[in-house]
Amino acid sequence: MNDRPSDPVDEQVRRGAFLLLDKPRGPSSHQVTAWARDLLGVEVAGHAGTLDPNVSGVLWVGVGPALKLLPLVLEFPKRYVASVVFHGEVADPDLARVLTEFTGPIYQLPPVRSAVRRERRVRTIHRLTLVELAPPRALLDLVADSGTYVRTLAVDLGEALGVGAHMEELRRVGNGPFDERRAVALTVLADAVAARAAGDPSRLLALLHPIDEVWREFPAVVVRDGAASALAHGAGLASGGILSVPRPFARGARVALVGRSGELIATGVARYDSRDLASVRHGWVVEETRVFVDPARFPPLWHRSGASAAPTEPPNGR
Repeated sequence: MNDRPSDPVDEQVRRGAFLLLDKPRGPSSHQVTAWARDLLGVEVAGHAGTLDPNVSGVLWVGVGPALKLLPLVLEFPKRYVASVVFHGEVADPDLARVLTEFTGPIYQLPPVRSAVRRERRVRTIHRLTLVELAPPRALLDLVADSGTYVRTLAVDLGEALGVGAHMEELRRVGNGPFDERRAVALTVLADAVAARAAGDPSRLLALLHPIDEVWREFPAVVVRDGAASALAHGAGLASGGILSVPRPFARGARVALVGRSGELIATGVARYDSRDLASVRHGWVVEETRVFVDPARFPPLWHRSGASAAPTEPPNGR
């Protein structure tokens, strides 16, 4: 932040924070993120879930340690409202049938101008409903996996109906449990920054979402003190380091690895279903992917002698 006495905003940014912005049509997600970065006076900011320049809606921007949680934000399903224009007449029953057929797992090929490699992949459409039909346009409400190309979906719907179609307009109205009612325009952010400069940081502080709001949406594993130390230094998690699993999860799930005090230590990917963790005797049960604490706060519970490591107590023990 700028040189000024520490205040609650500085402290929140130091701990990590998100902005939930309402991106307008026109600028790219990168440009909106850069404007937010400059308004906050921080060196680095990042966003999760890129929106095309002509698409508006909810855009997560992270600063400080929240940058490490952006991959978790990408796990959230996204909700959109899309205006699709059909190139021919479409009967109501046919449209209803096709919308049902496209609900669930579908294959998609990224558009030619996309920033990713063009390989066929599976994405799940969790909901695809008709809001209004005013030929040749249809207004659709859909919830889809992150990484779903809604423009491609519109084209595929037109092909399935035999008439062709294209997406006319798109707005992201939700990202996981967070919707557009909580998103703010850049002008609101600018006003809050001005109020802070005038001595009132409360408005800006209210716009900064603590990282807890994101990671608490994911299943957690509460770990023992020894395991917390090992995780802080880049190790994975063995079953002996687990204190409790508050809610079940499946193999492959992203999980939050939390200390006794409720502090986020790291995030990782589960190698087993939660119900099987207690029976695993060897190896990691969760592969650590991102560390969120300063390792210096967690002295390693082992020392090195020559080329080999000699634990003073099991790193994932008590």
